[in-house]
Amino acid sequence: MSDNVITLGGGCFWCLETAFNTVDGVVSAYSGYSNGHAENPSYEDVCSGNTGHTEVVQVTFDPERLSLRQVLEIFFALHDPTQLNRQGNDVGTQYRSGIYYHNDEQLNAAKDIIKEIEDTEIWPNPVVTEVLPLENYYQAEDYHQDYFTNNPQNQYCNMVVAPKLAKFKKTFASKLKSSE
Repeated sequence: MSDNVITLGGGCFWCLETAFNTVDGVVSAYSGYSNGHAENPSYEDVCSGNTGHTEVVQVTFDPERLSLRQVLEIFFALHDPTQLNRQGNDVGTQYRSGIYYHNDEQLNAAKDIIKEIEDTEIWPNPVVTEVLPLENYYQAEDYHQDYFTNNPQNQYCNMVVAPKLAKFKKTFASKLKSSE
């Protein structure tokens, strides 16, 4: 696996995947499941909370255009890393905050940025993001890929993903892919 692939969990994978796929320097972002104990789980299995998996996005990036540090900064801007096993109304261990690293560089970068976040007290509560080696990763079913783009009528997308994405695009305007 490439050194330029990192796996991130920050709540519902539809939000993370959609945002990362708009960033210049991101080659791909795919929704998936990681760090659980069941083999080849389905979305329904993961949602039950019984597989131990986290909803994640596996991000491949071009380090000539986007650094690992920038990937992690974007990740922490997209979710609240102080909420244990939830993001907003999405509750369950599958929504936990996690950085599932592929190498020591990613481990060290994750530890460094979490320490900086805690030292500067960006959040009023402690960061609960778990930092673990990637294990038992499975790409999510095809219908989860580009879900927001392909399901504009979905109520969750309209009420949760769209506002989060709009805020993200405003904050990271300089990092977005140019529309062609």
